[in-house]
Amino acid sequence: MRPVLERRVSVLGSTGSVGRSTLDLMAQTEAAGTARYEVEALVAGANVELLHQQALRWKPKAVVLADETRLDELRARLKNTGVEVQGGDAAAVEAASRPVDWVMAAIIGSAGLRPTWAAVRTGAVVGLANKESLVTCGPALLEASRAAGGTVIPVDSEHSAVYQVLQQACAARLARVVLTASGGPFRTWTLAQMAHATPEQAVAHPNWSMGRKISVDSATMANKGLETIEASYLFDTPEDRIEILIHPQSIIHSMVEYEDGSTLAQLGPPDMRTPIACALAWPDRLPWPAPKLDLASMGSLTFEAPDEERFPALKLARAALRAGGVAPSVFNAANEVAVAAFLDRRIGFLDIAAAVAETLDRAGSGDFRPGAASDPLEAALEVDAGARRLAGETISRLVRAA
Repeated sequence: MRPVLERRVSVLGSTGSVGRSTLDLMAQTEAAGTARYEVEALVAGANVELLHQQALRWKPKAVVLADETRLDELRARLKNTGVEVQGGDAAAVEAASRPVDWVMAAIIGSAGLRPTWAAVRTGAVVGLANKESLVTCGPALLEASRAAGGTVIPVDSEHSAVYQVLQQACAARLARVVLTASGGPFRTWTLAQMAHATPEQAVAHPNWSMGRKISVDSATMANKGLETIEASYLFDTPEDRIEILIHPQSIIHSMVEYEDGSTLAQLGPPDMRTPIACALAWPDRLPWPAPKLDLASMGSLTFEAPDEERFPALKLARAALRAGGVAPSVFNAANEVAVAAFLDRRIGFLDIAAAVAETLDRAGSGDFRPGAASDPLEAALEVDAGARRLAGETISRLVRAA
């Protein structure tokens, strides 16, 4: 009889799209009798209602709400449940530092940096869905995990696909990594049409159900730029061996090509629970009622090259990766600030890439002082803060000029 998977887990970002998918997968596998979980901590941003429901369902030892203004409300809801209730950024880091078998690191944006670092330093297996941690300080983060005896397993569908098909014994014979992309909601739009795109249109992803920020990243294709940087760090692969391929059906999640001409691909329906299951059960596989792939009903799979003129974020990310140093961090921070400004309707859709480009130019021309801290995390946070200041100035100028 197949052994039951047992995991003591913490979920950082439990009320976000990846966190919800993680807990849904856990519930399904417990119901199927294939897994048992003990939940140490759930960390959320501001969604008191959902965090309350999750706490009642999973009975964690602790819950953390980053938004301290609603902490009293959460404490009142969880009174007499035995669940420890904490609030604020320091509490999130403390929760991430607790010893567990497995951590889902899914706090979006730079807010996830400190908790993710705390998690990898425990030596746990970390399912990584926080792009910013890898983009801003990937090599140091991965080394910190190795030094603690832990493992970082990517949860993004593209990197999970590469992780699954990359044969370590043949890693030296890798010819290229191909990351696939749906193309987002504006794949066939002209620049003139995109100039008038609204936040509602940008977050309406054709295949995936995701949060607002990452959905906009998909619309600009900045997500593929960030994933190129991540892949370079995760798989120790230079920029010129990483390619992006538009695949609107989102069935092939990524491919690895070897020097002998063989190409290996990982396929599956577009469902985040599949890469989460891969990370959760690593190095085993976790039975769950997953949606099955029916290629006959698909009829055909199509592919096309990305258009870097209409989606300049790809070109900007590649240039940042080639430049090295603080450039990838600047790209990430500027993009995050610009996306927030677009969602707030302060700038237009095409202004996102324009703001990132100007911020990178200013950082490269001496308007930026890299972090001086000796600790790699603190240095990364200094760079992030400086890049955000530059990006904010750039966006203010764009707003005044509009």
